[in-house]
Amino acid sequence: RIATALCAFGALGALGALGVTAAQADEGMWPYDLAPVEAVKKQHGFEMTRPWLERAQRASLRFNNGGSGSFVTAHGLVMTNHHVGADCIQKLSQGKNDYMAEGFVSHGHAEELRCPDLELNQLVSTQDVTAQVEAAGNAVKAGASEAAANAARRAEMAKIEKACADETKLRCDVVTLYAGGAYHLYRYRKYTDLRLVFAPEFQAAFFGGDPDNFTYPRTCLDVTFFRAYENGKPVESPDFFPFSKVGAQDGGLTFVSGNPGRTGRLTSPGELGFLRDVAYPYILKYLRAEAAALEAYMAQSPAALRAARDDYFGVTNSLKALGGYLDGLKDPAVFAELERRHAQARAWVAARPEAEAARYAPAWEQLAEAFTAYAEFFEQLQVTERRAGPGGKIVSVARTLLRAGAERPKANEARLREFGEAGLASMELGLFSEAPIDDGLEIVLIELGLNNMINALGADNPTVKKALGGQTPRARAEAVVKGTKLRDVAFRKKLYEGGAKAVAAAKDPAIELVAAYDELARSLRGRYEAELEAAQQRWSGRIAEAFAQAGGKATYPDATFTLRLNVGVVKGYTEPDGKGGEVARPWTTTMADLFAKSAAGKNEGAYAMHPRWQAAKARLDMATPFNFVSDNDIIGGNSGSPVFDKAGMAVGLIFDGNMQQLPNNFLYTAGAARSISVHVRAITEALDKVYGAKEVLAELAPK
Repeated sequence: RIATALCAFGALGALGALGVTAAQADEGMWPYDLAPVEAVKKQHGFEMTRPWLERAQRASLRFNNGGSGSFVTAHGLVMTNHHVGADCIQKLSQGKNDYMAEGFVSHGHAEELRCPDLELNQLVSTQDVTAQVEAAGNAVKAGASEAAANAARRAEMAKIEKACADETKLRCDVVTLYAGGAYHLYRYRKYTDLRLVFAPEFQAAFFGGDPDNFTYPRTCLDVTFFRAYENGKPVESPDFFPFSKVGAQDGGLTFVSGNPGRTGRLTSPGELGFLRDVAYPYILKYLRAEAAALEAYMAQSPAALRAARDDYFGVTNSLKALGGYLDGLKDPAVFAELERRHAQARAWVAARPEAEAARYAPAWEQLAEAFTAYAEFFEQLQVTERRAGPGGKIVSVARTLLRAGAERPKANEARLREFGEAGLASMELGLFSEAPIDDGLEIVLIELGLNNMINALGADNPTVKKALGGQTPRARAEAVVKGTKLRDVAFRKKLYEGGAKAVAAAKDPAIELVAAYDELARSLRGRYEAELEAAQQRWSGRIAEAFAQAGGKATYPDATFTLRLNVGVVKGYTEPDGKGGEVARPWTTTMADLFAKSAAGKNEGAYAMHPRWQAAKARLDMATPFNFVSDNDIIGGNSGSPVFDKAGMAVGLIFDGNMQQLPNNFLYTAGAARSISVHVRAITEALDKVYGAKEVLAELAPK
């Protein structure tokens, strides 16, 4: 098993025994207990000691809404990206206060603003529970389906999580690594009292807008500070990344600690072909429709713009990212290299004794067949159970209430994973959030999903007809939003506590909408878990194991939105200039570049600057490094990750990657692929001379 071949090496540095080559040190998103200690020592002459790694792990944080962060002082001050914190910032921007447009500065703890539903996770420890989970799957009767074994594994995972949460009072998640090759229990300290301390205006954080997204050179101040509280007091955080006085330097060794969302470097050709030909084209199609609808809505009024701009940013960001992934898979050279690597692994399998080869050989065909079958109902699943269906906060609340009523009476092990006892507190945080709801945006998102449902299932489909209730998608969306009582948090709590009977008796139009297609959604989800997920759990881990054995080297697991460490170097690159030559991209931009770019864009649109920046121009040091690039290996989810040096000091803040980096989702290449970070000196310069955030600056000041 890959669990014994790779993951059982719990001691830091044990990977050296598997022959991690020096050339690998800068590739990979490594779990901390598999950190490439020997490779880094050999290539960079630096030893990541156990205390050094443990401190970095405890200083690193995960934003449960999809990003990363870190403690940067001993008093619970948390640094992340503005675009990671934007959901909270927008929810706090009510009435006359538009913190997204104007920014926010706290001048003391009393002025810090509490986020309504933000959760922060700090990884405390991990434990290999592979044997326990696999034993549950193996215990099903001989001849039972793989789906039954998969269900038994899921039940065991829920059991482990509940026992852990009951014993430790921590958040406990069983994480699947190597797509089923290993299972690790992650224990997190959870913070739910997060307060906004500082945020620049959106125009500074996302300077250059969508035209510059995933490009370089950049000059974005994509940073926000929160503070974690417990029992009404700031958290004491002795493990943190203090700000470096000099920050990142050209050629400097850098480390990134964050929570990359998902990669596919061990993905089988069958799945890669499915993503290229089915999944990505479909998702890009509905994202384009969503972007157009949101853009039209934002144009209606300043209030509409305020309500929808964070959603719009997320959609347009996803469009570029997925477009880059798709371009990578469409590149014949990239796909050929991916296939070559799998052919190498299959050749290793073919050379094994027959009994041993039988363990691995069927994996590729089995997964190809599973994805071919999945393609038949992929769109149906997307519009009923996934993101392409009716969206918005009201629908999310309605579905949670409907399913909580059905799931909570069941034994913990028999529930849908998201309703397991160990995760209920996190689910309830979002369910009972006091965050404001914009009716117009809700209507747009419900209408979009209903149109997607019609396109995927057909207008004459009984489920579609039931969902529409004889109305057009627009009319149905308006009726749901105008008629629901789910804006009232007290009403939500009443239904939640009353269970299925209370939910049914409520006759709420939002609940009736999701109930109209819930049976089909559950059926499709069940099919997905029984067919595709079960095949992945059985075979994908074996492919990863064959990769490791064939290459004679350690193989890091694909990203799972769990904490990973990466090693890199600050350095510029060259790229084609579009005229047959090449252009050099410097390792850093400067404050002067910000003003030059704004002037070139006539200080309009994406290149407009808030007047406070023009007023501060004479005070600013124009040579201050602003953004910089490094070859650190990142992916979506790493946003907000600290960039730190050998001394464990923060030198920057990850916020983006260039277009050349996007295909690294599947195939790591150095070349021109770069991560893009905010330089700490740009942060302190702006705090001091643009925003007058003296208290924050004093707390961050290097001692």
